[in-house]
Amino acid sequence: MLSAVRHGVVFGAVFCSLSGFFLFAQSGTASAGVAQPASASGTAADSPHPTQYDSHRRPITAGGFVSSGPVVFEDISDKAGITHWVHKMGNPDKQFIIESNGSGVGLIDYDNDGWLDIYFVNGSTFQAMDGKEPAPHAALFHNNHDGTFTDVAAKAGVTNDRWGFGVAIADYDNDGWPDIFVANWGKNRLYHNNHDGTFTDMAEKAGVTLGNWSSGATWGDYDGDGKLDLFVAGYVHFDRNHLPVVGQEGVSFAFCSFRGVAVNCGPHGLKGEPDHLFHNNGDGTFTDVSVKAGVADAPGYYGLTSIFVDINNDGKPDVVVGNDSTPNYLYINKGDGTFEDVSYASGYALNEAGRETATMGIAVGDYENNGQLDLYNTTFSDDYKPLYRNDGDASFTDVSYQMGIAEISVPFLGWGDAFIDYDNDGWKDILSVNGHVYPQVDQHPWGTSWAERPMLFHNMQGKKFENVPAVEGTGLALVIPARGMAVGDLFNDGKLDVVINVEDQHPVILKNVSPDHHHWLELKLEGGSKSPRDAVGATVYVTANNMRQRQDVMSGGSYISSNDQRPHFGLGDATSVDSIEVHWPSGKVEKFSAPGVDRIITLKEGSGQEMTKTQLAAGMR
Repeated sequence: MLSAVRHGVVFGAVFCSLSGFFLFAQSGTASAGVAQPASASGTAADSPHPTQYDSHRRPITAGGFVSSGPVVFEDISDKAGITHWVHKMGNPDKQFIIESNGSGVGLIDYDNDGWLDIYFVNGSTFQAMDGKEPAPHAALFHNNHDGTFTDVAAKAGVTNDRWGFGVAIADYDNDGWPDIFVANWGKNRLYHNNHDGTFTDMAEKAGVTLGNWSSGATWGDYDGDGKLDLFVAGYVHFDRNHLPVVGQEGVSFAFCSFRGVAVNCGPHGLKGEPDHLFHNNGDGTFTDVSVKAGVADAPGYYGLTSIFVDINNDGKPDVVVGNDSTPNYLYINKGDGTFEDVSYASGYALNEAGRETATMGIAVGDYENNGQLDLYNTTFSDDYKPLYRNDGDASFTDVSYQMGIAEISVPFLGWGDAFIDYDNDGWKDILSVNGHVYPQVDQHPWGTSWAERPMLFHNMQGKKFENVPAVEGTGLALVIPARGMAVGDLFNDGKLDVVINVEDQHPVILKNVSPDHHHWLELKLEGGSKSPRDAVGATVYVTANNMRQRQDVMSGGSYISSNDQRPHFGLGDATSVDSIEVHWPSGKVEKFSAPGVDRIITLKEGSGQEMTKTQLAAGMR
């Protein structure tokens, strides 16, 4: 979460604390038109990006609006009844890093009524932890089916009342009801769904409390036993009794300044918190197998977002971890209970210039419709946001400049992100929400801001992305210090909406009001006896409109958040679906037919036509 300028850049030379030598390099590509030395933090160093203002002298991150154009999102937060709840994380001056990162949001149909509800994680304050003021509560907003929501967190028993960060939704005990894992600074929570609108915290019994700073979590069945396991990324070891300030051991001014201005310290100069993989024992308890599995994060990188997903198409979920100012991780599942670290070999550890990035959010999706999952990361300001194209066999190429989305993203500090087909044309677009970590930026002419607007890129059939202008008064022109973000069909109308957890403010719902009239299909999957009940880890291919699209059922991702787990497919002008192919976590592959379009259908493992290897090979040609 650091800019390179925080690392004492002098005349273009940066001491690389990870490799122990001075590193001189050029970032970007020929298309970028600007040569920028690399840094130990993985962000653009030397001279910051050129300051950009709009015609009203607003930083481009908080301006640049147009008066007319396509309206994609409408802010309905007030009408939805969610603005009385407010996120709280530390004090407004953000003296310490723990006060800056914000919290995630999870979409969950907790009462199985077929409508998505919303869980907002809340932070806390030192005063609350000392019992000097009430603890900020998390919110569970029940979907009333009429465009409004009601906070039932207290009744449901999920207020957390701890310093919260990430959330991951999944049915970990296969009882047919989704549960909630909350990653905290301090002990984590594992809220088991009691089937009656209430939850019970089972984290102590389950053995997943940990105790310091857990950030992003993800569920996935890594060993194929039909039970969901839990991966929890660790960020910084934050010690209340030894607060990170200049002069503390290992904390120098270089780690506590941004463009020469004093700001909160870290993460460099602070000890990293390890990652953890918990094996589901099937009896309500978990066993920490991080070291044995090879995913324990021995270097102590600053982990933020994590996600289980099958990157190399071998039917086994791999683990992707976005690390702040340190190399990202990509662990390939070997199928024997262990993982191979291919972070560098895959091309995902660093960006195109060979630099670490300050990765916050991870979007996963197949933007080319070629069956390969690509990755889009949000990063710090003064750096572009990398789009990693999957070239097959878990080999990635940073194509950000090639796809036309690099330069425009530089001033923004990104958090939650997603591949989202907002107009249902069958091509996955890219959305990110943004906001700075230093309130001090508003006091300086740096072309960035504490509160920032979202960014939406329209997919031009996999060949380029085009920026969608922010029309005044619409959702894309909303200027907020955004953090966690989840996308899903809140109103069961076939359009993907956006839910944002906002630092120290009320949350936001952006309703999708795109004027397109394209068709769509959504699927609710139910796994059989050898798969997780909620089908987390399943891969679905839908063929329609002369395209074969892929969607995966995932828990986690974005920025420490959890999206709608119903695979969503925009169908363009197609009025029928040629085929639905489901690769279940058990390894079974089945073909289904759709009774029509513009609807949500439920598919159960074992009820489709099982496909042979010959049929699968023919389908791929």
